[in-house]
Amino acid sequence: MSTLAELLAENTGLPGEAADHLQTVVAEWQLLADLSFADFLLWVPVTEELQPDGGDFVCVAHARPTTAPTAHPEDVVGTRFTVEEHPQLAKAMREVRICREEDPHWYRDLPMRREAIPVRFHDDVVAVMSRETNLAAPRVPSPLEIAYLGSAGDLCQMIVDGTFPPSGSNATDTHTSPRVGDGLIRLDSSGTVVFASPNGLSAYHRMGHESDLVGTRLAPLTRSLIRDPFDATEVSHRIIEALDGKPSSRTEADSRRGAVVLFRALPLRPAGQAAGALVLVRDVTEVKRRDRALLSKDATIREIHHRVKNNLQTVAALLRLQSRRTSSEEARLALAESVRRVTSIALVHEALSISVDERVDLDKLLDNVLPMVGEVATAESQVGLKRTGSFGVVVAEIATPLVMVLAELVQNAVEHAFPAGRSGKVELIVERSARWLDVVIRDNGRGLPSGFSLERSDGLGLQIVRTLVESELRGSLSLRKVRVEASSTRVTGTEAALRIPLSRRL
Repeated sequence: MSTLAELLAENTGLPGEAADHLQTVVAEWQLLADLSFADFLLWVPVTEELQPDGGDFVCVAHARPTTAPTAHPEDVVGTRFTVEEHPQLAKAMREVRICREEDPHWYRDLPMRREAIPVRFHDDVVAVMSRETNLAAPRVPSPLEIAYLGSAGDLCQMIVDGTFPPSGSNATDTHTSPRVGDGLIRLDSSGTVVFASPNGLSAYHRMGHESDLVGTRLAPLTRSLIRDPFDATEVSHRIIEALDGKPSSRTEADSRRGAVVLFRALPLRPAGQAAGALVLVRDVTEVKRRDRALLSKDATIREIHHRVKNNLQTVAALLRLQSRRTSSEEARLALAESVRRVTSIALVHEALSISVDERVDLDKLLDNVLPMVGEVATAESQVGLKRTGSFGVVVAEIATPLVMVLAELVQNAVEHAFPAGRSGKVELIVERSARWLDVVIRDNGRGLPSGFSLERSDGLGLQIVRTLVESELRGSLSLRKVRVEASSTRVTGTEAALRIPLSRRL
């Protein structure tokens, strides 16, 4: 599915500012669809360079109402109409006014009423919206429907005027602000409530207002219900600004009774005449309670990772101390390997302690782990480590065993692939798809010994690797001798191929 920006680029020559304005219109128009009980389609004329004959309109966006049956069950984006097929589009652009078809239009056995609303940006009409109402479901006029349709009519006229949506609208506020179904209150030009939807009234009841809202001055009432004086002044100020024609952003406040409510006030000024304001409200008390519980749980999990990391670092320090006090070279090497393994796990928990979603950037983590592994190379054998490709972000479930496996395989290559006095290189080659993570650890060392078998190997490192790959990662591992091209000669080497399934873990 092409995005709005892509469709505009493919079909029009609109400047960037005009295209941004259409993006803002689309961000706001779910409000219009819900208030109108109708589908909204955004049409742009195909530029003459792309359509020499001219006259075509292409649909670049579509919004369906959540308050009524849709007029278009199928996807309409990308559909083209000529002027003859939809003459109201060209007429609305030409006359810069809302144009309605006199008779209902039949579309796939559905009767609908179509209106064309020109979208003005500065002094130019850059697109046309069509408001298409499904007439198959009869509606009985009610105070709610009358208030919704009246508010929709005012906002549509403001689109024609170029005053809605206001310039500089915040997309984040638009997507997180209350919707029509959450609660709607209509104010007249003096700030008095003339209509309140049932959900809007319920939100104010949760805040502590027991009686009806109609006939009350909303700004002072809201101020009296909010606990914090600063928030009370802010919300009431936003409502008053909307009455004065100034747009406002979403605001959140706690009431004296503990309810948490979102507010958004929209000015209504069709044709430049003050017509009051719309106030959208949403009771988010339970949502905030769950959010706070999740934040507390998340902080607890991160603190646990932090403490585990500290404990592992303490264990590593004790092992280092024990290594310095032992006289056996074999024991000293075994303790050094244990320090490295514990430190690798500690680094994973350190990454998880600062993660907000239990996911680890494996590239950053391995950039810290692998140099530590490379330090085991003796002074006589200088081994270079190189990574090709990206591991990306993985879930915590596989981060620890995967880091352990990679560290062991790299350690094995550095320690055993190169005789004393010979330099070499170890390379990690990573390929990641939606389903698999494939890693190859390749060295240009002496190769595997004759008769080597991974299954019969008694080395501790390879036993750890096999156990983690099979039980924790549910993957596969293979080792084989390879021939590696090096300038004009061929040298042997070892290649460890690791494959891990990712599709159930992302």
